[in-house]
Amino acid sequence: MQTHFTIAQKSSRVVAEAEAEIRKCVHCGFCMATCPTYQLLGDERDGPRGRIYMIKDMLENERAPSAAVVTHIDRCLSCLACVTTCPSDVDYRRLVDTARDYIEAKYQRPWFERMLRAVLAAVLPYPGRMRAALGLASLTGWAAPWVPARVQAMFALAKKRGGPAAKIPVTKGEPKGRIAMLGGCAEPVMRPAVQAAAERLLTRAGYEIVRAPGEGCCGALTHHLGKDALGFARANVDAWTREIEGAGLTAIVVTASGCGSVVKDYGHMLAGDPAYAAKAAAVAALAKDISEVLEAADLPVLPPRGVKVAYQSACSLQHGQKITTGPARLLAAAGYEVVTPAEAHLCCGSAGTYNVLQPVIAGQLRDRKVAALVATGATVVASGNIGCITQLAGEAGLAVVHTVELLDWAYGGPRPEGI
Repeated sequence: MQTHFTIAQKSSRVVAEAEAEIRKCVHCGFCMATCPTYQLLGDERDGPRGRIYMIKDMLENERAPSAAVVTHIDRCLSCLACVTTCPSDVDYRRLVDTARDYIEAKYQRPWFERMLRAVLAAVLPYPGRMRAALGLASLTGWAAPWVPARVQAMFALAKKRGGPAAKIPVTKGEPKGRIAMLGGCAEPVMRPAVQAAAERLLTRAGYEIVRAPGEGCCGALTHHLGKDALGFARANVDAWTREIEGAGLTAIVVTASGCGSVVKDYGHMLAGDPAYAAKAAAVAALAKDISEVLEAADLPVLPPRGVKVAYQSACSLQHGQKITTGPARLLAAAGYEVVTPAEAHLCCGSAGTYNVLQPVIAGQLRDRKVAALVATGATVVASGNIGCITQLAGEAGLAVVHTVELLDWAYGGPRPEGI
């Protein structure tokens, strides 16, 4: 795609990177075939190619975003299916992230939109605040017809919280590595059993598990809102650097794939900060999805369990981190019959805060995904991201759990909640 950025504009690292990605686009349209919003809405502006044109126009002409442009950018899920499909290797993530930052700086949203986004950014990245908000929601009736749909969607999360994690001791031997696990924000509130299962699995596999003092939200939730995420990134880099420089780390393990995609990108996010660039790159190099570590742990192969599992590959795992087959292989080795739903590349509609900000589109994508999962004949669904689990839980009688909960169950842990 031809561009006309000035030399002065390209002196900005962000603009220069955006131009490089825009110029890779050859208008082929392959991305449109795998874009969830284009598949639903059929509007060129709701697909990656159309959005790239709008982003180019805004940045090149330093144009104030119109309400229509903001609408179409906001509808992007950042699922990155387009990145997987693109034959020209356009890193669309860089473009849409830049567009969101640009919109946040130059567009005045309606007051309710500003308030909602401010509440999400102020509550969701902080587990204590999130627990309090969900506790309040469970005591009040937010499903009244007069309550805005986006507020109903936000408080519907309260109904999908998992119970407390089971406390099951695991015998520890001589550790073969030292792993820092990201606690994060939403996952320990919505389904604490996930990280408990991951700790048991990793301990059985011979690893020492540590929690780095000072780490917190990875920054994904605010990042996708177009708000500052670098403060969260710096805090985590500092926390993990202290561990690296102290007793050392074999890996930094993340159980929520949406968080993992962002932590693995810390090197790029902080590349322009001289005080953090090298440290962030070192942290990003150590970041691993839980499935990557478990695949390398040589867990024993188990006999068939007679449980049919539909594996729902989270977008942040298959498109963001390019991890496509490992989790399903782990489940099969643990004795589960693993099946793949149709349209496995399409997003379920969770996408961080998307199911709150765009509840209609998110609901349509959820229903489409649920129909594909039900068609597999499985009654258990495994996913690697808390967003997908929350989005799909309780739909059509499906038990939706994290992959590590099923693996932990197979190797001696408790039966996952809901099964």
